[in-house]
Amino acid sequence: MNPARIAIILVAGVAAICLALIVRNIAAKPQAPAPVIAAQAPSQPMTRVLVAKVDLAVGQTLTQDNMAWQAWPAATVNTAYVTDGVIATAPTPAAGAINKAKATVGDMATGGGPKMQALMGAIVREAIYAGEPITSRKIVRSGDSSYMAVRLPEGMRAYSLPLSTEGGAGGFIMPGDRIDVLSTHADANHTGGGSALVTETVLSNVLVLAVDQQTGAPKTGQAQPGATITLEVPAFAISNVARAKSVGGLTMALRSYADIAGRTSGPSANDGRTVRLFKGGGAAELVTTQ
Repeated sequence: MNPARIAIILVAGVAAICLALIVRNIAAKPQAPAPVIAAQAPSQPMTRVLVAKVDLAVGQTLTQDNMAWQAWPAATVNTAYVTDGVIATAPTPAAGAINKAKATVGDMATGGGPKMQALMGAIVREAIYAGEPITSRKIVRSGDSSYMAVRLPEGMRAYSLPLSTEGGAGGFIMPGDRIDVLSTHADANHTGGGSALVTETVLSNVLVLAVDQQTGAPKTGQAQPGATITLEVPAFAISNVARAKSVGGLTMALRSYADIAGRTSGPSANDGRTVRLFKGGGAAELVTTQ
């Protein structure tokens, strides 16, 4: 056989063997698995829950500034939460931003909506942390049995006094006003002829908590006559106020809003103004002491 032909046959055989090995290796190599596309979870309905915008301590008053609406999965809403209807999940982030902007504008226009408005003025009975839903268990509203105890600051007491139209500024004293309480009674130290009366300032610049059982001023702005007035009195002054109440002759003087910046005070050893009115045999005399 021609040596050249033999060489060609050998080269072809080697090439065939190499090709067979390459094909076998390719066939034996594991194929990469096809990418698995995760099914997108269906969007869940959302609602808005009323939460605390900041940490709220016991005794704080709920306002539009410390409450906010927060998106919440409707399936996890507790029945004690204050909600504001179901919100459909937006199909795109842009649509979600538009819906959020619309809700914000609506809250600004309505003062947070009727449900938030209904809670304004309530008092925090248990601490509520920022982002925590506001529930009725943690607040008290005006008229609730424990409202007054939560409403009082530390060191203050709620004390009630009898109220009349003529002795209470004609019925124009409202909850939230500040007043002075005066006591007029016989002067035990008077030794001259005739009778003598003394008028003392029992309380100065005290806050009116309620008139009868009403803790808010009437919306009409009219006079609110009542038989009892409840005041926020410093604890140290309670005994002196009780003593003045037993003597009788109490009158209330309504303070101007321009004159309520001073501190609340009660009687002490060197406090109080006295006006002495002498009647009978002697001439009338007016004496003021500080």
